[in-house]
Amino acid sequence: MLPEPHRLHHSADFQRVMRRGRRMGRQDLVVHAFARDDAGSETSPGRSRFGLIVSKAVGPAVTRHRVARRLRHICAELLSDVPDTSDVVIRALPGAARLSSRDMHRQVRSGLKKLGYVEAAKDERA
Repeated sequence: MLPEPHRLHHSADFQRVMRRGRRMGRQDLVVHAFARDDAGSETSPGRSRFGLIVSKAVGPAVTRHRVARRLRHICAELLSDVPDTSDVVIRALPGAARLSSRDMHRQVRSGLKKLGYVEAAKDERA
């Protein structure tokens, strides 16, 4: 599970990542990333933080919660790979409900790699 200090909670943090960060669309997810050191932010220095957006378009509550749990697990695995001064928001698109965990992980990692937040050498985990 994703530790509490590594979660985005405030809407202002989500807005900063969504508006000022960079994004990379994948087939069933959109990955937004923002380097806090660029903004001189004093919030949670030295910790990468993740936020999730899983709207009603993804499906009913049970489906949305399943997608969110799987994404939190993936984010926890990526903590050591993402730079410590990064904020990442992952927005699930309706197709995310049909993804296997492996494909979801692949899309998240691919988006982060394209944005330059994950090294290519670590990309080939199975």
